[in-house]
Amino acid sequence: MSSQNSYEQLGVTEASSFEEIQDARNRLFAQHQGDRKQLESIEAAYDAVLMDRLRLRQEGKIKVPDRIRFPEKVVPPPSTPPSAPASQGSAWLQRLIDTPSRTDVLIPAGVLTALSAWVVLTPTANVVQLALILGMGATFYFLYRKERKLGRTVLLGLTGLFVGFLVGGALNALLPTQIASLLGSFRLTLNAFVSVVTFFVLWLVSSFLR
Repeated sequence: MSSQNSYEQLGVTEASSFEEIQDARNRLFAQHQGDRKQLESIEAAYDAVLMDRLRLRQEGKIKVPDRIRFPEKVVPPPSTPPSAPASQGSAWLQRLIDTPSRTDVLIPAGVLTALSAWVVLTPTANVVQLALILGMGATFYFLYRKERKLGRTVLLGLTGLFVGFLVGGALNALLPTQIASLLGSFRLTLNAFVSVVTFFVLWLVSSFLR
């Protein structure tokens, strides 16, 4: 079968694009479904046209799109790049912050407020020491029941205790007159005041951290 006869059988010309040639082949295939002999003839004509187009391409007379002649070379479009992962610091902070229920806020608040009231009403050294021990135990309990991770529980609890002492001492250093007036009004010792501040910090830790 000559190339010219192949073009004519498909109903295309040498000026037809590869899309038009493929469309013509597919259209003829649809028209002659079930006629095996005719389908073989159409396929042979299509192959002959492709070979002729390949020859013309090798001679530099036409440019054959690679996506048509060599579909295996088609490069798929790049997929959407994944979003940049959150920084480790941000991910660590998200794992640390808790969104507590109302109960998780109120129960620690009640326990630590009661200890604070005990210290305010009986600001002796023994009471302050015992209240701090009970406050730390309550903080450990509230933290541990969230994640069941003992190491993190101890670390957060001790951090809260240290921060509480630090904040209480800093307030006393920055506002000596006001703090002295407050201590005199409630007949508190400095240790009792620092303990109350520490209980507040421990409440924040036990309620909003995990």
